Amino acid sequence: MVVDVQNDFCPGGALGVPDGDAIISRVNKTVVLFERRGLPILFTRDWHPRETKHFKEFGGAWPPHCIQGTKGARFHPDLVLPKAALILSKGMDPEQDSYSGFQAFTDHGRDLESTLRELEVDQLFICGLATDYCVRATTLDGLRRGLTIRVLRDAIRGVDLKPGDSEMAIKEMRVHGAQFSETRGLARLLPKE
Repeated sequence: MVVDVQNDFCPGGALGVPDGDAIISRVNKTVVLFERRGLPILFTRDWHPRETKHFKEFGGAWPPHCIQGTKGARFHPDLVLPKAALILSKGMDPEQDSYSGFQAFTDHGRDLESTLRELEVDQLFICGLATDYCVRATTLDGLRRGLTIRVLRDAIRGVDLKPGDSEMAIKEMRVHGAQFSETRGLARLLPKE
């Protein structure tokens, strides 16, 4: 699962994660590996309406970002996006913040949990942005649902509004049962081609 590698979360975007685009080559290698092995590939994205309580202007914590249909909401242009990949959108409800991929839906209105059941997925490999928000929330929600979660440590980056937020998020994910791996050792953890 690739979490929110969108223009607005990369350097130069409305809510750019420092070095957020530095993970893209590792994310791409992971996507290609999963594609070669015939494994499901899922992408989440923030897909906010123009007016949402998520944004400062309407009482939230964040500047406007990832507004539906805008350049900022698009996936980063260097990101490999296979035709067979599933895209799930979150943050569409103007009354909710929706950090977790488990609050996301396919174009057909299926939530992530139902989608994973249908695909017979019981283990998620997670990479993307941002460590201390959407990666953290998705990981913790997956663990609560009994999934095995493996976070790709070298393919995540955090916002770190307060210095150390990302490291605290990593510790929290680990305490709750998340496993951490590096992308370079991933092939041996996956089913054979």
